[in-house]
Amino acid sequence: MILDVGPLLRGEVGRIDIDYMLSPTPLEGITFDTDAHVVGRLTDNAGYMRLILKAQLIYRAECARCLAPINGVFSLDFERTVVCEGTLSEEQLEEHFDEYAVLDGTMLDVDEQLSEELILGFPTKLLCTDDCPGLCPKCGKPLRDGDCGCPKKEIDPRWAVLKTFFDEDKK
Repeated sequence: MILDVGPLLRGEVGRIDIDYMLSPTPLEGITFDTDAHVVGRLTDNAGYMRLILKAQLIYRAECARCLAPINGVFSLDFERTVVCEGTLSEEQLEEHFDEYAVLDGTMLDVDEQLSEELILGFPTKLLCTDDCPGLCPKCGKPLRDGDCGCPKKEIDPRWAVLKTFFDEDKK
């Protein structure tokens, strides 16, 4: 979304309300059912402009441990100080890229930085529960359904010959 902040710069209004839908960048293994709902405001306090947004994104994915389907909502709070082009040096902008949004004349492109924050802020591993036990490494049964009966300890086949040696001593 590109906002015309001209009325804010001219002092005609003190606040611009924002409410729109943002198409998320596709992520591997994650399905977005709808676009991200973005709400917020751009305020002017005596020449100090502040952009405050909240984005919510409904998603579907698989648990990283047990592959169970997950439905969830990812929320992101996004805040930036809005500055006019030329106010800060390139060096200052690079050093504090996550603190400022730069106006292009009287226009402010909100989508670019917000889309980037959605990608960077999205969890890399999604779990069905925080204590998900995962799958049995032998049979693949989800361990949240209970014990599968597979042996818990296995002898390394390279050392199995030694077990027979000790078994013979007991005879």
